[in-house]
Amino acid sequence: MSTPTLPRWLGTLDRASQRLGHALSWLMLAMLLIEFAVVVLRYAMGINSTFMQEMVMYMHATLFMLAAGYTLRENGHVRVDIIYRRLSPRRQALINMLGIVFLLAPVMLFIIAASAGYVASSWKILEGSSNYGGIPGVFVLKTLIPVFAGLMLLQGAVEFARSAYIVAGPIGAAMPDNTRREPPDA
Repeated sequence: MSTPTLPRWLGTLDRASQRLGHALSWLMLAMLLIEFAVVVLRYAMGINSTFMQEMVMYMHATLFMLAAGYTLRENGHVRVDIIYRRLSPRRQALINMLGIVFLLAPVMLFIIAASAGYVASSWKILEGSSNYGGIPGVFVLKTLIPVFAGLMLLQGAVEFARSAYIVAGPIGAAMPDNTRREPPDA
C-alpha cells in the first residue's frame, strides 16, 4: 500500500519552512562571531559598540521568531511526552490536530491581532534604537512578531494536513520526505 503525500501546495510550504530553518541556522555562526568581536573589542581594546551588541540581539530575535515554524516542522517544540510517545501514530496525530486547532491557531491569531497596532505605530514613526549608536530599525524588529505568528500558522496548517492523513488512513514506517519524521530520542 502506498503512503499518501501532502498536496503539492502544502508540500511546497513545508519545504519552504525547512529551507528557511536551514538558512537561519547560519545566523548562529554570525551571532557567535559578532559576540566574540564585541568581547574582544570591549576587554582587549576598551571599545564598546552598541551597534554590534544590538546586532546580536536582532539576530537572536530573528532566529528565534523565524525558525519557530521550522522547529514545529521538526517536532522540536516542548511537550509533555510521558503519555504522548506511548500512543499510536493515529492518536498522536489526533492530539496534534486538536493542539493546532485549540492552542496553536488561537494563540497565533491573538498575537497577530495584539501586535498589529504596536507594529503599525512603530512603522509610523520609523522607530529606532533608544541607545546612542544603536540600530535605527526597531520597527523592522517589531515586524517579526506578526511574521512569526503567520509562519507558525502556515506550518500549523501543514502539520494539521499531515496529521489528518495519518488519522484518515494507514501510514507505514517508511514515510516520504515531505511527511512527518519521528523526533530524535532525547
